[in-house]
Amino acid sequence: MNSMIVNSTYFGVAISIVAYWIGSRLRKKWNYPIMNPLLIAMILIITFLGITKIDYETYDKGAKYITFLLTPATVCLAVPLYKQIKILKENMIAVFVGILCGCISHVVVIIVVASAFGLEKILTLSMLPKSVTTAIALGITEEIGGIQAVTIVGVCVAGIMGAVIGPTILKIFHISEPVAQGLAIGTASHAVGTSKAVELGEIQAAMSSLAIVVTGLLTVVIVPLVVKFLF
Repeated sequence: MNSMIVNSTYFGVAISIVAYWIGSRLRKKWNYPIMNPLLIAMILIITFLGITKIDYETYDKGAKYITFLLTPATVCLAVPLYKQIKILKENMIAVFVGILCGCISHVVVIIVVASAFGLEKILTLSMLPKSVTTAIALGITEEIGGIQAVTIVGVCVAGIMGAVIGPTILKIFHISEPVAQGLAIGTASHAVGTSKAVELGEIQAAMSSLAIVVTGLLTVVIVPLVVKFLF
């Protein structure tokens, strides 16, 4: 492949956009949960880089600029929350307790699973912040001495799993209340999962957006405390 094209600042951006566009087209044609555009885009990009022998650093030179859009995109999620502010006020205590329980559950599950599989301490630390947005997760990982690359993988998996199988899990456990649905998805799978909550309804989108923020704040406090007393 032409080295000038590969080394171009826009190479990573172009590849990412094309891959996601293909994923979106496939989703419209086959509307199955597994046909998540982000999941498909990741598979296509990884496959492409593997076949062409292009290293990740070269790809990331351009692709990293897409991450700049994460902040304004997340802020935009405040719009549905503002529209549902009345419901939030009516369920304030339940919302906070629900998100707090979710955050504690994240940490407990990671520690239990890591112990069961005999994972090294550094890998366990790296996975603890996996259910919050990337920016917050990386900050926590750096503070507690984890590996940021592992954290990114954990965050991606948590988000994609929430978007792909989140609605199915809600159906299995007969969770039909919109507020509970939104909180569950947002707490477990941050912004990527929230993209699915938006499809479920405006209330789900609002609660999921709120959960992203509160989960991030609580995790910043909970994870370092757990690490301090248990590791």
